[in-house]
Amino acid sequence: MAAVGAATTIPKTAGGATTKAPAPGLMPARPAPKAPADAAAADKERKRKSKLQELKVELHKRLLENLNLAALEKASEANLKAEIALISAEALDEMSVALNAQDRLTLNQELYDEVMGLGPLEPLLKDETINDILVNGPQRIFVERGGKLELTDITFKDERHLLRIIDKIVSAVGRRVDESNPYCDARLADGSRFNCMVPPVAVDGSLVSIRKFKKEKLGINDLVRFGAFTEEMALYLEAAVSTRLNIIVSGGTGSGKTTTLNALSSFIDNAERVLTIEDTAELQLQQVHVGRMESRPANVEGKGAVTQRDCLRNALRMRPDRIIVGETRGEEVIDMLQAMNTGHDGSMTTIHANNARDGISRLENMVAMAGIEMPLKAVRSQIASAVNLIVQASRLQDGSRRMTSITEITGMEGEVISMQEVFRYERLGLAPDGKIIGRFNATGVRSHYTERFKQWGFHLPPSIYEPIV
Repeated sequence: MAAVGAATTIPKTAGGATTKAPAPGLMPARPAPKAPADAAAADKERKRKSKLQELKVELHKRLLENLNLAALEKASEANLKAEIALISAEALDEMSVALNAQDRLTLNQELYDEVMGLGPLEPLLKDETINDILVNGPQRIFVERGGKLELTDITFKDERHLLRIIDKIVSAVGRRVDESNPYCDARLADGSRFNCMVPPVAVDGSLVSIRKFKKEKLGINDLVRFGAFTEEMALYLEAAVSTRLNIIVSGGTGSGKTTTLNALSSFIDNAERVLTIEDTAELQLQQVHVGRMESRPANVEGKGAVTQRDCLRNALRMRPDRIIVGETRGEEVIDMLQAMNTGHDGSMTTIHANNARDGISRLENMVAMAGIEMPLKAVRSQIASAVNLIVQASRLQDGSRRMTSITEITGMEGEVISMQEVFRYERLGLAPDGKIIGRFNATGVRSHYTERFKQWGFHLPPSIYEPIV
């Protein structure tokens, strides 16, 4: 009887001894070598880009020599592009360089971005699908799309080119970055958050991160449609904000805390005076009566700093109905808790924490960091009476953002803050494409603030608290 399948050939050594062939499933995985045609095409493309980069540097020098820099601000975009195209064409003719129409168009656009914008970063800033731009040195620029990081093919010519763009950004807001002051936090003209760190602190080239500013803010209905939370949770949150519960939005970096805070603020009545305090102004409140404040770092001499705590203390004297702090991360927590406890009900803020219990611990730690010596029980009592609700936002491993928990603070039991979870996100599994399968569910616990909701005219149906079995 013939054997089923092909026979395995066992190779022999020079001396005639046999060597054991590795099992088919145990062969080491090796990347397939590039075909010669593919390698040649990739090399040709790399050389073409390198040549265009060198041309751009030379043409940029000529532009600076020929353009009237003082008139740039008054010139229209069309006129400026036409002028750049003319100077560029003359320079290319002098250099005896022939380019096809597409390369010439690309070169002129890049030159315009160098003169008026932020160079190679400009197309990334215009791309609406990108949330974050992360630069690790001149040759490696990453972007985040849909919660996932990816490497782009965009590069700077060298470190000097990158430093020039950084200097252009920070000088526009009156800051300076150099060896003596190697890092900076700033805001771009469109409101995007910018942070940089330059050598010698940044070892392999300057580091830049840009959190892009969303021109169109997402509302509650948008977040429900995207699956961030359910309509039942939205109903509950509307009642919580409208009845002036003090709310903390907790979550990790990039989990959607500010987006959630923006959405929650849409439930605030137009008749209320709202003051916002942020390190970098990102909140986009739509109410009629909003006063916005932004902290300011110290200048080069180490003077002139205005902290969030300074803004918060001053805000308390400005007759606010609600105070919204973009992020509480330090000693301003004391003033925030006191504001929540002394007639500014309905105030909101965000903190960095992985769950509601961790969020309470973070608040305790921040009180300790402020240098105020208080017994732990007194600190917890202050937190329990000030904070009513903790909304947990999370970015899951597939890049999706979900409101994973809504937890109420119900008071003190002995020396421990008592809490109850009302809604949670339950993970059920993982789809073949890596997407997380899950559902939002009520815990079955009736809200501690049900009577308060009724007194304010919010009669939530009991069914929203019933869990799905």
